[in-house]
Amino acid sequence: MVDLIEARKLTRFFDLGGDQLVHAVDKVSLTIGEREIVGLVGESGSGKSTFGKTLLGLHDKTDGEVIFRGEALPQKYRPVDFQKLATKMQMIFQDPYSSLNPRMTVGEIIGEGLRLHFSLSPSDVKDQVVDWLEKVGLQADHMSRYPHEFSGGQRQRIGIARALILEPEFVVCDEPISALDVSVQAQVVNLLGELKETMGLTLLFIAHDLSMVRYVSDRMAVMYLGSLVELGKADEVYFNPKHPYTEVLIGSNPEPDPNIEKGRVSTSIQGEIPSPVNVPCGCRFANRCPKVLDVCRENTPELIPLKDEDRLVACHLVS
Repeated sequence: MVDLIEARKLTRFFDLGGDQLVHAVDKVSLTIGEREIVGLVGESGSGKSTFGKTLLGLHDKTDGEVIFRGEALPQKYRPVDFQKLATKMQMIFQDPYSSLNPRMTVGEIIGEGLRLHFSLSPSDVKDQVVDWLEKVGLQADHMSRYPHEFSGGQRQRIGIARALILEPEFVVCDEPISALDVSVQAQVVNLLGELKETMGLTLLFIAHDLSMVRYVSDRMAVMYLGSLVELGKADEVYFNPKHPYTEVLIGSNPEPDPNIEKGRVSTSIQGEIPSPVNVPCGCRFANRCPKVLDVCRENTPELIPLKDEDRLVACHLVS
């Protein structure tokens, strides 16, 4: 598989003043291959969305690099960089309503990228907008309507059409199904899968629902307090987690398949996630880990490959 995008020790801190820094993303390395879907999971506050936005340049990098097709992207984007990369990388946002301009019609919203980046006639823009409305399961006469006239699922389809009409190679899907009903979630995920096959898309799929991530992803990355703790093939991570955090995260996740649920022990994560301003020494999960050892509180485990497995884990128990 050819690598499309790579994060090398990508770091994003937020300065609160008074020597206080939020360690939102801390030295995360991740490679995503062409036509691959990598699911990124973790609790709220783990840094998933910040990582996705930093990959795309929506947040400046504090440190580290992002490599796209062998080229290092700027540390801080200028307007010309956004202009250049908009046709290559896009984002589907979590809230389908707040990410759409309520004063623009659906046709204007979806066609805006074409008007900004290509020299197309109004009729060509309209034709492509109609084509994409139909691709995402909407109708041509929806062009003249406004976002508030649609359901949450329909608005998310509008957001998908807006991002993909530019035919980007890489798309960050930032929890695109979290605000939707379960039945609509499945429709949106299936739509993304179909578009991935027809367009050859590469996706970073950020979500809370681990069973949905397992369904849609080739590989699954687990993030905790700004760092990756486990990475491997989606099914293997889901059914045979190696890191204690992954284990309790999956155990606390509702599983819609009753046959799977019967053979799985339900667990819950105890305690509160530490503050990203005061990151603890040693393993960041130590204060909540049911298997913690003395070494866990003293030494920070590195994300290393497991012997004879296509898996990376940051844990003293399995290294």
